[in-house]
Amino acid sequence: MKNTFGNAVTLTLFGESHGSAIGAVLDGLSSGIKIDEQFIKDKLSLRRPSGDISTKRVEADEFEILSGVFNGYTTGTPLCIVIKNTNTKSKDYSEVSRLMRPSHADLTAYYRYGGYEDYRGGGHFSGRITAALVAACSVLQYALEQKGIFIGTHIKSLATINDRKFADLKEDIDALSRLVFPVLSEESAEKMKQEIVDASKQLDSVGGILETAVIGLPAGIGEPWFDTVEGLISHAVFSVPGVKGIEFGAGFDITKMRGSFANDQLEIKDEAIISKTNHSGGINGGITNGMPIIFRTAVKPTPSIFKAQQTVDIKSMQNATLELKGRHDPAIVHRARAVVDAVTALTIADMLTVSFGNSFLGE
Repeated sequence: MKNTFGNAVTLTLFGESHGSAIGAVLDGLSSGIKIDEQFIKDKLSLRRPSGDISTKRVEADEFEILSGVFNGYTTGTPLCIVIKNTNTKSKDYSEVSRLMRPSHADLTAYYRYGGYEDYRGGGHFSGRITAALVAACSVLQYALEQKGIFIGTHIKSLATINDRKFADLKEDIDALSRLVFPVLSEESAEKMKQEIVDASKQLDSVGGILETAVIGLPAGIGEPWFDTVEGLISHAVFSVPGVKGIEFGAGFDITKMRGSFANDQLEIKDEAIISKTNHSGGINGGITNGMPIIFRTAVKPTPSIFKAQQTVDIKSMQNATLELKGRHDPAIVHRARAVVDAVTALTIADMLTVSFGNSFLGE
């Protein structure tokens, strides 16, 4: 099982949903990156379950940095961060060892690991592991912000309900950093929350689309072929549980445009080259062009639902019916926001280190 992402700055994840702890190791960091533990706590709070729209499993997410930090700054050696699991109910998953949950990784994990995998709560495939990912990548996100690079994500749509579009990106990103439910329109936020509650009452779930903006990134980052900016961000984002699609800029809608409209015409403004539109999402030829990076991520409805579903008994090789027990999210799109921000920060920090050297993120 490969659990490491990155070229110059790498992240390795470890742990299981119902194991004693989860964690991450960041390697390739420069020395001199300030560690703001309150910033890490704040980012973890955006991923944590919240009320009726989330699972009843609420973990404290108290983290401990075991190595790589001294006197409040990174030392340049591997940074290891650990979060203990304190609220597990493994008995809820006694049937999952044989009854495969539809659209979960249960069956593919069984194929891949031959029945030796930890199935409790999804084991290593669980969204629980993203707490460690968010904690570790918050170190990078904080470092990026000190360099004037900011990342923000809102729920563009949930089921059939839409949020307003990004307007002033810096103001919107600032606002999103304080919102547990990341929606720019209060009216849309209330409608979305009600949609999640309604789905939960019907023993069902809903999905949505996240939209992410990155501002402050310099032009000229990325490679023209296999390490394109879109390719690396997509690689990282598709590692987030529940993600089924991604598009940049105008995305698939660009196919409906003629070239005269799709092309981002250029101009000089305040002694900088900008484009009048941003249909390319801040990237041309796999390389940043200085405009904001904009992309959208499709997050599927949570597969853990309480309605009876047809499945198979992997032990007896018979058809079976599954009536799920346990604590599950009726939607994960609002919690996935913090995870998408985290993997975006990881990817950008890695690309910048490749371009400018190991010391770039340090003070």
